[in-house]
Amino acid sequence: MNPGLIALIVVGAILLIVIGTIIAIYNSLVGLNERVNEAWSDITVQLKYRADLIPNVVETVKGYAKHENETFKMVTEARTAAMGAKTVKQAAEAENQMQNALGRIFAIAEAYPELKANTNFQTLQGQLQDCEDKIQAARRFYNAGAKELNTKIKTFPANVVNNMFGHFKKRDYFEVSEAEQAKIEKAPDVKF
Repeated sequence: MNPGLIALIVVGAILLIVIGTIIAIYNSLVGLNERVNEAWSDITVQLKYRADLIPNVVETVKGYAKHENETFKMVTEARTAAMGAKTVKQAAEAENQMQNALGRIFAIAEAYPELKANTNFQTLQGQLQDCEDKIQAARRFYNAGAKELNTKIKTFPANVVNNMFGHFKKRDYFEVSEAEQAKIEKAPDVKF
């Protein structure tokens, strides 16, 4: 066999392996990116559902605690911020506000035994708790996907492929800041 032909076959095989590897890496990045997009979509669906429930909770509580206008304003502002969030960072900040506002609403409910016993309020509270659980699960799924994508686009050889095409960007985590986490864990002060 001709040495030139053998060299051509070896170079061709190496080239096919390199091209195949680049395609496989690129496709894995596409898959990870889409998984993160899907997870973000799950979060936004749950945040929207919760935002739709909040006016019902506020109206129910208003009937019992008419003088809590500051809390109702806080809830309304938090809901508006959550509905207007466009980025992961904005959504996380809005989530912090919402957690504080909901904590205050439920603290008010503790002060009104007849409100706590109200079937409509109990149903809404159950729906909100279910929604909060789903948001937390969606958030964990999103953060796991973001971590995997962020790691992949930083490691060799995927970073080389990503630099060639430049399609995939680092994703922010959907997390609560340490300062906000401390506020969430501390029960709100309710004064009448």
